[in-house]
Amino acid sequence: MDIKKVGVLGFTGAMGRGITQVCAQAGYEVTGSSRSEERAAKAVGTIDAALGRSVERGRLSQEDKDAAISRIKGTANTRDFSDCDLVIEVAAEDLEIKKQAFAELDGICKEGAIIASNTSVLPLVEMAVVTKRPDRVIGLHFFNPASAMKLVEIVKPITVSDETAETCKKFIESLGKTPVVLPDTPGFIVNRLAVPFMLNAIGLLESGVASREDIDTAIKLGLNHPMGPLELADLIGNDIVLNMADGIYATLQEHRYIAPNLLRRMVAAGWLGQKTKKGFYDYDK
Repeated sequence: MDIKKVGVLGFTGAMGRGITQVCAQAGYEVTGSSRSEERAAKAVGTIDAALGRSVERGRLSQEDKDAAISRIKGTANTRDFSDCDLVIEVAAEDLEIKKQAFAELDGICKEGAIIASNTSVLPLVEMAVVTKRPDRVIGLHFFNPASAMKLVEIVKPITVSDETAETCKKFIESLGKTPVVLPDTPGFIVNRLAVPFMLNAIGLLESGVASREDIDTAIKLGLNHPMGPLELADLIGNDIVLNMADGIYATLQEHRYIAPNLLRRMVAAGWLGQKTKKGFYDYDK
């Protein structure tokens, strides 16, 4: 099946907007949904502003920017996904919320349409089995910011067909991204490796081994990483890091996925990182 029209369920967040933007720039018609028409319009405006900055920096022509925006439709009505060939769910990282979303989408999407989740750790098979099309449910895990990050993890639950996986691989490549294909396993590849890395860094800070600056500097200069693990946690969102750690631990029961108390206290305090202007670092300055 050829994918021509894409839906993004929950496109008002940074990840949803990024996926919408990438698809529109690649030439796809995109319908993005929100809980209200006002929020949907605001999301389109935010994408428009992001593309405008690319024009100002000489990375994009005004014509290409205008063409991309013309392909995006914001809506508060999920029924508008009825003619989409692929719908990508970008709802909260909560399995029950995602299962409800997949059951709803299954009743809306046309026969043959693929429903994908952008989940970073949750089991795809549990989303697939609430639909009547488990062979067309798959994981497409983009990374933040989606407009810049080249990798997409294509996650195959045991129920998905080879045809669906191959269609999604071609779609991801058409976006200018590099796909890696893997089975439906906790944390997939990147987060299964990255989460313990960040948790260890938080543990070093909590135990007083080194300062936040020295931990991040050591990794950036010693391992040639673009940012340190505490900076990375702030970028991702400390609440998301905690959810990923708890989600992977729930399945694997491996000690390395047990979150330090410091991370739990920070999330409880609302110190989530860049999005709240305070995390391991203060972003008000």
